[in-house]
Amino acid sequence: MTTSLSDIAERAGVSIKTVSGALHGGSARMSEQTRLRIKEIAEELGYVTNLAARGMRQGWMPLIGVVADDLITSPFATEIIRGLDGAARAADMAVFAMTLGGGRDVASVLEEVRRFRPRAIAYAAMYHKMVSLPAEFADTVGVMINCREANGKVTSLVPDEIAAAHEITTYLIEAGRRNIAFINLPGLLAGELREAGFRRALDEAGLDAGGACVLPAVRRAIYSDRAHSLVLAHVTALMDGPERPDAILCGNDRVAMEVYAALRRVGAQIPDDVAVASFDNQVDIATRLDPPLTTMALPHRAMGRLAADILLAENSAPREVRKLAFQLVERSSV
Repeated sequence: MTTSLSDIAERAGVSIKTVSGALHGGSARMSEQTRLRIKEIAEELGYVTNLAARGMRQGWMPLIGVVADDLITSPFATEIIRGLDGAARAADMAVFAMTLGGGRDVASVLEEVRRFRPRAIAYAAMYHKMVSLPAEFADTVGVMINCREANGKVTSLVPDEIAAAHEITTYLIEAGRRNIAFINLPGLLAGELREAGFRRALDEAGLDAGGACVLPAVRRAIYSDRAHSLVLAHVTALMDGPERPDAILCGNDRVAMEVYAALRRVGAQIPDDVAVASFDNQVDIATRLDPPLTTMALPHRAMGRLAADILLAENSAPREVRKLAFQLVERSSV
């Protein structure tokens, strides 16, 4: 037989409202001892929350819906979802995602997510970019994760790209590197912002920021790891030139992997001849390179946790862009 709230209330000698508050985070006031006792009785009786009934009572299901804009194809998807799911579970919520693609537009996917009557909806992207939500859905999405709402209508959580590039460039300079080349990601907002941070750090160090060597990693106008790579040609030309770099900053860890191979091909040693640093901290790449790669770790899990806090808060968050810090991961490539 199914255990009900009244069964638990009778065993505990309290009201049904008190039981609901202890198990579902309601407003009923009680001591922590009473709360723990009710939870122990519920577990003993095998109580399972009737999500459908609960949803009918409160007008929403204990769910957070995520519109996944290419997110599932990203190696960092698990970090965003883990951060979001961990915080959601602590609030007795579950997370589900629906992918954007296959001919479906944003409006149709958001409408599909809304059919599940979730408590809140997030929009998460594979990489840092601008997203224009349909005007009629501006109040439907509670937070943008790893992307910005183009019209400033939704709170957006993004990596602090400029600060990260400034930090890693300063780190290279403090390690004694003065001629730093940057093989960047063309056509991406992240690449544009990282270049700004790179040049700022050079300028602050009294180096030639305006004449700094910034090169595109691929031939296409917009970076893709499937596009024709220019890394080998760039590294060969740099190392054959009159002013060989003593450090190469890479737009991401995949580019760094190619830089490693290109440097070995021309007989350069890492880090003795050329230091290499990067962004992302894609662990399967960064830790397996020889030597292991110094890189800036993206704050994906932190973005997921903060997104859950914003979505489940009693009061609406200010509609602003919040920049989250990367973390420098020091390894042996510098």
